[in-house]
Amino acid sequence: MKAIILAGGIGKRLKPITDYVPKSLVPIKNIPIIEWQIKYLKKFGVSEVIICSGYKTEMIENYLNVKNVGVKIKFSIEKYPLGTGGAIKKAGKMIKDKSFFVINGDTITNIDLKKLSTKPNAIAAIELRTKFGILETNDEKIVNFQEKKEIQNVWMNAGIYHLQRDTLKELPHKGDIEKTLFPDYAKKGKLNIVKFKNVKWYSIDSFKDMEDCALEVEKIIK
Repeated sequence: MKAIILAGGIGKRLKPITDYVPKSLVPIKNIPIIEWQIKYLKKFGVSEVIICSGYKTEMIENYLNVKNVGVKIKFSIEKYPLGTGGAIKKAGKMIKDKSFFVINGDTITNIDLKKLSTKPNAIAAIELRTKFGILETNDEKIVNFQEKKEIQNVWMNAGIYHLQRDTLKELPHKGDIEKTLFPDYAKKGKLNIVKFKNVKWYSIDSFKDMEDCALEVEKIIK
């Protein structure tokens, strides 16, 4: 299968690092995010990756040109930001398969793509996680502390999708898939969910995320 990596963002929250390199090249354990992602996709049989990029594209190209990542790499370059929906639509012109994966360019996870691929037009979902300490109480007494607890049966978008090629014609030329196609498909009963419990998942949006992910990334993507 083929996969699209949405790597066009500037990464404002990771400044000043992203003043010098695109977010995709921000290192986690001395390996750029995008290389971890390609390792992950390759593990599940993805043979071709299309990278949607705009900000400092040349740096991403130069890095991957000297690395043997084991999959075919193509680029879909945005002259101006297209949003996630527009980026997928543009990159999708290179895809002839009936379906494909999409992953946000800052996501590192061990979510099972084979399980995700069993449903068409599906969003991978994980249980909502809080960054705050959870207090377990009994009447007016605190009986225990739990850090970063998952909130059961409240599901969040993990930023990984399995889409049918037919969706490309319905995507906007500019705009986010989360605000256009997904709400429309949800109303029509055409959008599926595949739920994942007890998985590792990081969205690299801060220096704290980098630190936390670095502790486990080698276990997540073997």
